[in-house]
Amino acid sequence: MHRVFQSFIDGLAASGDAENLRTVLSEASAALDLSCFAYLSLPSRRLDRPQLISTYPMKWTDHYLHQRYERVDPVIVEALATPEPFEWGHEFSSKPLSKSQRALLDEAAQFGIRCGFTVPVHDPRGPIAAITFAADERRATFQRCVEHNRHVLQLMAMYFHAHARRRLVPDRVVDGVALSPREFECLEWSARGKSAWEIGRLLNISRRTAAFHLDNAKMKFGVRTICQAVAKLAASKSTSK
Repeated sequence: MHRVFQSFIDGLAASGDAENLRTVLSEASAALDLSCFAYLSLPSRRLDRPQLISTYPMKWTDHYLHQRYERVDPVIVEALATPEPFEWGHEFSSKPLSKSQRALLDEAAQFGIRCGFTVPVHDPRGPIAAITFAADERRATFQRCVEHNRHVLQLMAMYFHAHARRRLVPDRVVDGVALSPREFECLEWSARGKSAWEIGRLLNISRRTAAFHLDNAKMKFGVRTICQAVAKLAASKSTSK
């Protein structure tokens, strides 16, 4: 598991777009005997489309997005209600579902999506997202993977979301100051309490390089400390919502 997780982290650090991210999580999922996954990031505004990175059948994902199923999907409804990972499948049969929700589950089953393990990501600086590892039935291998690696899968989901949000959101202007991709990335990790050494490990760069990017961000903001730079970032996030 350690080797799979390390390869996953290294792959994320080198990923520059949605297709790269899809490949990285697909390879990690395959190594854990998880057949398919879907990352769905809900939009900040209701009329906008969600961001989807998935190995589900394309015919299903195109239909899902076209029908705006994220608004009624019982898995997403559950993810919105709780930050804790959960399993789903036959459990929904005992819950009061609407006609449209039951129709959605029936349609998904036709594409081999009948049960799964979902990790909600409640991001305080952005929209809620969720990663679901799905299967056509609850096989022993799937169940063992979920039971033995539950916390690791949750950590992977959080890392994946953090990288997807940075890679796929092009705006890196903070308080009127344009940051480079690395400056923005290092500052965001610093806002999450990471030291320069930890940021270097996460981004596969040296501690000195991470500190260099943080110093550049401070200089651009005209502040003296990382805490002040992080405060600028936080204020920019809150006013953009």
